[in-house]
Amino acid sequence: MSWWLSHNFEKKRKNLEKRAKIFKALRGFLDGRGYTEVQTPALQVCPVMDVHIHGFATRFENKATGTSQDLYLHTSPEFDMKKLLVAGMETIYSLGPVFRNGDYSASHRPEFTLLEWYRVGEDYTYLMDESVDMLQEVVKALGGVTYTHKGIKCNPFLGAQKISVVEAFETYADMDLYRAMDDIEDFRKMADKRGIRIAGTDDWEDIFHAVMGERIEPFLGREVPTILYDYPVSLASLSRKKPDDPQFAERFELYVCGMELANAYSELCDAKEQRMRYETEMALKKKIYGETYPPDEAFFKALEHGMPECAGIALGVDRLVMLACGVEDMEDVHWAPVPIKN
Repeated sequence: MSWWLSHNFEKKRKNLEKRAKIFKALRGFLDGRGYTEVQTPALQVCPVMDVHIHGFATRFENKATGTSQDLYLHTSPEFDMKKLLVAGMETIYSLGPVFRNGDYSASHRPEFTLLEWYRVGEDYTYLMDESVDMLQEVVKALGGVTYTHKGIKCNPFLGAQKISVVEAFETYADMDLYRAMDDIEDFRKMADKRGIRIAGTDDWEDIFHAVMGERIEPFLGREVPTILYDYPVSLASLSRKKPDDPQFAERFELYVCGMELANAYSELCDAKEQRMRYETEMALKKKIYGETYPPDEAFFKALEHGMPECAGIALGVDRLVMLACGVEDMEDVHWAPVPIKN
């Protein structure tokens, strides 16, 4: 028992019991709505298309043939789940570990649990309501807890705030995002004038995220969940463009107590445009980080075959458990210490 005590197991036992109940509630919620749970391979040819997300590399040595292949641990089950949609499945979800080689902090881990689900025939507006319904279901399963983080409380039964990214920049940062999108130097001046910390070498996305982190995100998800929707298309590589304003994509993020909890899209189904975005993202990744990932040709072939119109969402389960337990460090909701030096 001394080893467990030294790692605060007894202290966080109640959190882990809540974690188990939350997993059961999430599966019960989606099963009850007709979703089928699927399990996709953790090893991938291409782990991600996003410029700023990084995969863990590994190498497969085929002893029988004497050949080898570079592979990556998946950062999301997305690519293979979309292949299943092309194959004919319509309502699917995956619940399990994913791996991202990057930040380690109170709310980030290189290995974390992701719940991802897709629904054919709907767009991102359907998932806005469904994600809030899921938050309510978790509260019910835990006997009526309130989501809390750093003194902030959020009750999903009081509804949800829905605000566009453009409106959020105007409301919380007093910035015209349309103007900022036209001129990075103007955007830089806006941020500097408001005392937002940026470096001279920061690109447009860096400035965007600095404004989000300092002036917008802390105010989202207070009292009720916040749906922040319609992101600039450059920040949504797997989402379709808005028909009435192609500068923006049909993407939203769900915030609870100032913490980003989920990311959702009306999915991009056009194979040609998706390949163009992949090439753009990889070129920028090479420029910034000196690395690229090979294309998942099976994914592109699936899109070429024809992926149905659909919407998808990914939710960070560890963060959800943190909010339900009212703790500030992800370590307090993990079964065992993460074997990484911080």
